[in-house]
Amino acid sequence: MPIASSRSIWPLNLSFSSSKINKPFIPTHSSHLLCKNSHKNGVALYPSTVADRVLMDIRNSGIIACLRAQSAEVAIEAARAALRGGILVLEVTMSTPGVFEVLQCLVHEYPWASIGVGTVLHREDAKNALKIGAKFLMSPVMLKEILDDVAEGQALYIPGAMTPTEILFASNAGAKIVKVYPVSALGAAAYIAEIKKPFPHIPLVASQGITIDSVGQYIENGASSVVLSDAIFEKKAMAQRNFDRINQLACLAASKADEALRQEVVFLSACRKPEACRKPEELAKRTM
Repeated sequence: MPIASSRSIWPLNLSFSSSKINKPFIPTHSSHLLCKNSHKNGVALYPSTVADRVLMDIRNSGIIACLRAQSAEVAIEAARAALRGGILVLEVTMSTPGVFEVLQCLVHEYPWASIGVGTVLHREDAKNALKIGAKFLMSPVMLKEILDDVAEGQALYIPGAMTPTEILFASNAGAKIVKVYPVSALGAAAYIAEIKKPFPHIPLVASQGITIDSVGQYIENGASSVVLSDAIFEKKAMAQRNFDRINQLACLAASKADEALRQEVVFLSACRKPEACRKPEELAKRTM
């Protein structure tokens, strides 16, 4: 039986058969070639924990798709459309009705994907999500008690931070990656570029108000990944249950991120030759 949730409107039929499990999407992303995927920089080359595996997926895909929906049924169909479109990391927000039932359905159907819960504000919600199989938890703020609960690597916790002090505090507390929120209100991609100057060693996820067209700029400025919400789960498409549109937007977003990550590979490969790297400040900003 699924864990009861106060946000649940109606129970879902959660009886599954192995034939319903979706086959994995094989990403074409090349970012696994980057030197940033190493133990030195907080990412295990051969991940041994769920947390390290999710972190690798986040950095190799460049996108976390953030799903909030008006019903559990719409959430599941929208998630399926996005995952078919090439999304590897998917967050379902706590505000979604029946969020735990949605999570249970998706982690069963897509065991290869990194599926987690977002806007987690309470420790009890985090514990319930972990029991169901969430591979990561994301918050708009830093909640030390949740970070402590996943200290063994059973899931990845991504705390939110806004200021340099908050970002450094979260990293020093043990966060493997920090969400910068609300980034568009702070200066968008330019803010990420400035934050990376003192903190080139801290992996950052840019979140809030990001469009598909700006994904490349954020990655170029030093973000390990970006959170895309309405950019993929377009409000009009969600209201009309136009899941083909969501699938198309997911495909476009995955393609944009893949292109940006490939450019990073080319840049870092060129910079292995001192004479080819004419912008050392750019290398410091991009390399983690």
